Amino acid sequence: MDNIILSFGLAFLITFFAIPIIIEVARRKKLFDEPDERKVHKMVIPTLGGLGIFGGFILATLIGSPEGSHELQYFVASAIVIFFLGIKDDILVLSPAKKFIGQLIAAGIIIKFGGVRIMDMHGFLGITVIPQVAGIVLTLFTVIVIINSFNLIDGVDGLAGSLGLLTSLVFGIYFFYAGQLLYSVMALSLAGSLVGFLLYNHSPAKIFMGDTGSLLIGLINSILVIKFINIAGSQSVPVPLEAAPAIGFAILIVPLFDTLRVFALRIFNKRSPFSPDRNHVHHFLLQFGFSHRKITLLCVGSNIGLLLTAYFLRSFGTTIVVGILMIVSCAFTAVIYYSRPKKKVTEMKDTNTKMPVVKYRKMTPVIPNSVEVN
Repeated sequence: MDNIILSFGLAFLITFFAIPIIIEVARRKKLFDEPDERKVHKMVIPTLGGLGIFGGFILATLIGSPEGSHELQYFVASAIVIFFLGIKDDILVLSPAKKFIGQLIAAGIIIKFGGVRIMDMHGFLGITVIPQVAGIVLTLFTVIVIINSFNLIDGVDGLAGSLGLLTSLVFGIYFFYAGQLLYSVMALSLAGSLVGFLLYNHSPAKIFMGDTGSLLIGLINSILVIKFINIAGSQSVPVPLEAAPAIGFAILIVPLFDTLRVFALRIFNKRSPFSPDRNHVHHFLLQFGFSHRKITLLCVGSNIGLLLTAYFLRSFGTTIVVGILMIVSCAFTAVIYYSRPKKKVTEMKDTNTKMPVVKYRKMTPVIPNSVEVN
């Protein structure tokens, strides 16, 4: 218990006191996230908040982790790969191909050396134990999707950080009661760092986490959710859970479902899954004129509601619970999409050609501050 309190508190303090220094350095060196055709925010804002999150998380985890945590060295190595990947993208901008290769390297480290691997589907679609090669491929896909899910949901002030705080708290509390001290320390170190960061990231944000922060949150959550599925699905642990994969999916459902949906739409339209657009759920909510704070509260509240749904329905089995979560998520997204304010179309005559000209008048208010199109 002392390790956990120490890790959470230390991570919070390091990040909380580091962020103002990072903001000042970014201003002096002109390291800003500048508005362009991909972004809606109107002000230049420092985008290196991930530095503070990374520093708080790494130091608190290394100090608070129990002795004999041999896999921790590989988790830290993977986090360092993600850190340099994110910091270079925040400052110089990386191509999607180079970004993807870096993510593959980080995922390969935790899979090959860290023992992070999906080995059992726990009855999902009638599948239990899976072959080693299939497990590695599935794990690699899962890690890459989760890493990108927090990166892509980071489009509204406080959203990615608040969702990351929710997931890390849930994992941290579970692993504590399950007797998995290392993973509890990792989760609550991340939670402490995010609390310290969010004090500066609430709308209107003073700083963004950038890819350095969002990719790190995704990486750590990918490790935690796979370990959660393997541990919670075992009957030999102090707190076993039925339908562990479904509950793990529910913990991450808002960023994970939104990313899977957007990736599927982009591939269906014959575009790269990493190409930017405005099809994320927070873009739809902005069209209602919701503030960043309301969008964050709505998304976090929805995530909590779906998590509780999965927990109380866990006796129905993994397949049924996952199916219910997907149906509810699809229905919720469809309601938002089809009920959002539309552009009003008016037709006019061009005075030179006499041909009809379509003009659009937006019916929505000006979108506030700091939305990024991913």
